Amino acid sequence: MIGSVLVANRGEIACRIFRTCRELGIRTVAVHSDADENALHARVADATVRLPGAASADTYLRGDLIVRAALAAGADAVHPGYGFLSENAGFARAVTDAGLVWIGPSPEVIEAMASKTRAKQLMGLKPLTGVTEADLPVLVKAAAGGGGRGMRVVRQLAELDGALEAARAEAHSAFGDGEVFVEPYVEGGRHIEVQVLADTHGTVWTLGTRDCSLQRRHQKVIEESPAPGLSEALTEELHKLAVRAARAVDYTGAGTVEFLVGEDGRAHFLEMNTRLQVEHPVTEAVFGIDLVALQIRVAEGGALPHNRPRARGHALEARLYAENPAKGWTPQTGVLHRLAVPQSPDIRLDTGYADGDMIPVHYDPMLAKVVVHAPTRAEALRKLAGALERATIHGPITNRDLLVRSLRHEEFTTARMTTGFYDRHLNELTHPTPDPHAPLAAALADAHG
Repeated sequence: MIGSVLVANRGEIACRIFRTCRELGIRTVAVHSDADENALHARVADATVRLPGAASADTYLRGDLIVRAALAAGADAVHPGYGFLSENAGFARAVTDAGLVWIGPSPEVIEAMASKTRAKQLMGLKPLTGVTEADLPVLVKAAAGGGGRGMRVVRQLAELDGALEAARAEAHSAFGDGEVFVEPYVEGGRHIEVQVLADTHGTVWTLGTRDCSLQRRHQKVIEESPAPGLSEALTEELHKLAVRAARAVDYTGAGTVEFLVGEDGRAHFLEMNTRLQVEHPVTEAVFGIDLVALQIRVAEGGALPHNRPRARGHALEARLYAENPAKGWTPQTGVLHRLAVPQSPDIRLDTGYADGDMIPVHYDPMLAKVVVHAPTRAEALRKLAGALERATIHGPITNRDLLVRSLRHEEFTTARMTTGFYDRHLNELTHPTPDPHAPLAAALADAHG
């Protein structure tokens, strides 16, 4: 049995994992950079270990320091969270080589799925070779990593060589791997994914679908489960493909199989993420489960029930960022004086900040995730938009207004959104809202003028 877990991460995901550990009676260990010395995740853990420095490369990406910290703190397991080293096979191997339990799939599985080209081969798919005019538009993608880096859309054949060169350079800089590949570019597509959970006893669960089409810079902004408007046949096909991907590598733990679904209803396999996703709470809400607790059970060698839990209702998640969408999504820093959302059993706030905390410049600007659950999608939409609108947020500029307007946009409420949603609608969604009190203020000013 696992008695102590070090979370090799920071912010909201570290706090979220600690919450489950406390419920299970497991001791928690945090690592923190100098910039995060007083961060919430460091304050709520049972023990902390300093990682000298502030930049990610010097701290949260230093697997050697994190393994050393786990051993020094007496942890017997490591949970990677998402991002940072969560899909780094070398780090997973270093953890297990040190005699610690790795809460995730094996290093070999991470390695197999880390390369999108190898993952496609395992799925029996082949990248494009010898691109012609008839293949356009195409997408040049990095074989490793994600987050939109090492990615280029090519609409003219003359642009292909330059796009390949630029993508290789960006991929090598971001991931240390310059391998890229070319695949058809699906315009007007939806980003659909399937949550999988597998144990060491041969059971593989598929836990519904998620729609993550609302993205900025290839990073998700609003997610929901189940994905609306999918036919039963397509949903069944996606579930079968997800199980196939998991069984192809003897997968264990939580993972996500991602697809792009075109306007023609065809599903295109993208990749398999070998970690917990940012958006995992919508699946937890719909299925009434704790994915982190189940990850820990699987890591301990426990078996999943043969029958997966049943889905109930609809869940939506909005990522609240300290950023200015109207100014190129510019990250914002400063003191978060107050962050509060209306309290309700069906409203969940996952955050790595408390009132008065400083938002550092070194890391992702996400402040929190607001998650709601309701019997229907329409009710969930109304509830999430209302919760965000009534939220108290004092501090740097955030994307709150954008989120509310997105949730109420006709294209989203009717489930006709695609990954190009913000390309089409950003200007209208970020247009300043007239102050309803402005006419009264002007009249009073004139009266006293």
